[in-house]
Amino acid sequence: MNYNIAVIPGDGIGPEIVAEAEKVLNKVGKKYGHEFTYTEVLMGGVSIDAHGVPLTDGALETAKKSDSVLLGAVGGIVGKDKWYELPPNLRPEAGLLAIRKGLGLFANLRPAYLYDELKEACPLKENIARQGFDMMVVRELTGGLYFGERKTEPVNGVMTATDTLQYNENEIRRIARKGFEIASKRRKNVISVDKANVLDSSRLWSKIVREVAVEFPEVTLTEMLVDNCAMQLVKNPAQFDVILTENMFGDILSDEASMITGSIGMLPSASLAEGKFGLYEPSHGAAPDIAGQNIANPIATVLSAAMMLRYSFDLDKEADAVENAVRKVLEDKYRTIDIMSDGCKQVKCDKMGDLIADRI
Repeated sequence: MNYNIAVIPGDGIGPEIVAEAEKVLNKVGKKYGHEFTYTEVLMGGVSIDAHGVPLTDGALETAKKSDSVLLGAVGGIVGKDKWYELPPNLRPEAGLLAIRKGLGLFANLRPAYLYDELKEACPLKENIARQGFDMMVVRELTGGLYFGERKTEPVNGVMTATDTLQYNENEIRRIARKGFEIASKRRKNVISVDKANVLDSSRLWSKIVREVAVEFPEVTLTEMLVDNCAMQLVKNPAQFDVILTENMFGDILSDEASMITGSIGMLPSASLAEGKFGLYEPSHGAAPDIAGQNIANPIATVLSAAMMLRYSFDLDKEADAVENAVRKVLEDKYRTIDIMSDGCKQVKCDKMGDLIADRI
């Protein structure tokens, strides 16, 4: 099979880590008989330097015509890079918001997995970390409190701010289906997180999620209030498979889930549209302070490419091969500087990419 991938190296360490993900994809293609064609797209600070805007219409069209998008990172250092002297709508991160909207990306996937070899970095108690965990937060990305009507105005002489949390049943149904589809590829358990004891939006969320659950009889549905979920993530993270939730709850819970792994530099993410199209990126930022030094950790980007294989291209066997290759490299005690520990062998960014590719 042939796949066309729009590649956005972006800023900072982006070009370095994307190059290693391409290296791994090329090895997958060679072994399994696929061809990956890459079209580079400018976004973020590099696009501002070249075109005056963080994302051009042409770049967005190129991304739309691809089968999927692989992103490195965008952004610089506030107060240091000239990009942040511009209005907010022209800064690097505005390109990310624009491409999400332009591509119709409504589902954000944030896995959190604790590698046996990195359990010492987990901030939880040893008896909890010893059990391990492997979860996926499926977050609705285009609705809810962040996108509702908002205003700040005087009310009876007092300045008052109002933010509106709104969801309709179609928005809930499509993200619920995505969550159940993903659970079908994993351990077949969905925990739907809401605040149905207080919020009307959550009561509608719960109703629609239950309706969708009927379409997936092989998947078990459990419902959990968001405050309890936040507690359970640090008390018993091993219980979670897929966490399905709305925008703001997902924003908070996915960051909590990433922190209990102890290393955000290891975590991939995906933002999906209707059908199979998606944008895949590491959860970490552009780290401009270490750019060009060949010391960045490319594993999160490599694992983002594995998510692309699984969720956009339905190449589960190939995705497994990439994920297993990462595990083997860690088992062999190779580390980039950010995850280095005693008794391990420190390697550069490009060497880590070589090691992973060699194990596919």
